[in-house]
Amino acid sequence: MKPRTRRPLDIPRLRSRGAWLETAPPAGATLRPDRIGGVAGEWLEPADATATLLYLHGGAYVVGSPSSHRLLAGAFCRHGFRVFVPDYRLAPEHPFPAALDDAEAVYSGLIASGVDATSLAVAGESAGGGLALALLVRVREEGGGLPAAAAVFSPWTDLAITGGSVVANNDAEGLFFNDNLQALAAMYLAGADPRTPLASPLYADLAGLPPLLVHIGERELLLDDAIRLVDRAREAGAEVAFKRWPVVPHGWQLLQRIVPEAAESVAEAAEFLQHHIRRAVRPGPDGLREQALAEVG
Repeated sequence: MKPRTRRPLDIPRLRSRGAWLETAPPAGATLRPDRIGGVAGEWLEPADATATLLYLHGGAYVVGSPSSHRLLAGAFCRHGFRVFVPDYRLAPEHPFPAALDDAEAVYSGLIASGVDATSLAVAGESAGGGLALALLVRVREEGGGLPAAAAVFSPWTDLAITGGSVVANNDAEGLFFNDNLQALAAMYLAGADPRTPLASPLYADLAGLPPLLVHIGERELLLDDAIRLVDRAREAGAEVAFKRWPVVPHGWQLLQRIVPEAAESVAEAAEFLQHHIRRAVRPGPDGLREQALAEVG
């Protein structure tokens, strides 16, 4: 994979090569196309779903789709989630904030359709992880109801690309080179300040966010994006579960069929999200706050 991402980046070629990730719906999950908040996407739904997950796919804001992430969404289905993956607009045709606008439209659409925010979780990997965090910040800023919890895998949180691991891990990173990041960030930003908080949530005010789970590989270019995000979130008072994984490639959660750590990471994230959904409080019939479900364990 890594040599194929050398500059100059050919986005149509990358999109065509990404088609190898497209799969049929995994066993036990029903595929259902839908449009939520005006944004197309697809549901993967198990028969025994107990919660809803909005999953924002990665792909550096320029590639990726619901069909490329069916195995990953299906892995969450096995842990009791009905999962909606939106086909949000991609750069360079649709630069920032198009992806965020679409993510917010879907989130608001889910709430408007009757999904209780306290039974809803948000997740994403790579650019989708950064987008998930930006969505949380925007929803909080606009006074909306936040989800019960969020999980982000290898999140791209700093489009200014200031982390030391971008240099230190350039040889060890298994997916792309550090010079790719500059070109990809420029495509998404289209002239916007790379430290704009809703493009680079590392620079956002992270106070008041719901519990977060963050997974990152030790060899990744984005290792420092995750470490600094976790530090800033904890300083802001957020509850954060953080795990650094050895010897895994960027976006390893996509490799459900060949990398054991992919299933392990999703299982840990799903347990975290379900736990916080169970312990979320919501208004009772008399208007008082009451426990929704018994806590896990």
